[in-house]
Amino acid sequence: LIFAFILPMAVLFDLVSEQGLEMDSRYWTWLKNSLSLSAFTAILAVLCALFLAYAARLTQSKTLQGVNRLLTVGYALPGAVLGVGILSLLGLLDIAWLMSISVGVLVYAYLIRFLSAGLQSIETGLTRITPAMDGTAALLGAKPMEMIWRIHLPLLKRSVLTALLFVFVDVMKELPATLLLRPFNLDTLAVATYQLAADERLTELALPALSIVLVGLLPVILLSRAIAQKR
Repeated sequence: LIFAFILPMAVLFDLVSEQGLEMDSRYWTWLKNSLSLSAFTAILAVLCALFLAYAARLTQSKTLQGVNRLLTVGYALPGAVLGVGILSLLGLLDIAWLMSISVGVLVYAYLIRFLSAGLQSIETGLTRITPAMDGTAALLGAKPMEMIWRIHLPLLKRSVLTALLFVFVDVMKELPATLLLRPFNLDTLAVATYQLAADERLTELALPALSIVLVGLLPVILLSRAIAQKR
């Protein structure tokens, strides 16, 4: 813990303090790009996860369940492999120019890569909503949409927030896919840290690197609290 986390963090804090008030003006652009991409992808991933999880639950379709299991493979794909695969596909379709004007290709890559993080959280939450609950609500006259809004979503609130957080953090620290698929002049905290490190500008990279680390601590804190509550 000391050598893997505490000492590197101390070095980053020291470098940030050395920089003082001379903060790179580009930092706020990097931060805005990272936050907007992460938030948009997280919301989109959770909406897709809710749709897929509910479709599989309501239809009990083996095909849909198989599709959901297949989607988890994306999390195991290295970002570089995914990026090269998407680049090859765009080249075959002769639409590689899309990358230069739109973040859609990048968000698509993020969804392939991190949708499973949101899907697994939502599916875990749905297992706590038993068919008996649905049956009771139906007997009391609740319509399907009313059942979802007034019963399911309140019970899924923690799972939805967890899914949002995990996808948000994963997107923010993703580097290979972002490097390959980002539009021109779209730099995130991860990209900026990589480029500054390549130029050996250690003092300048400290703040974006520290920002990524601090955001990455959020899931650790959340999991620690969940484990403590179970005990």
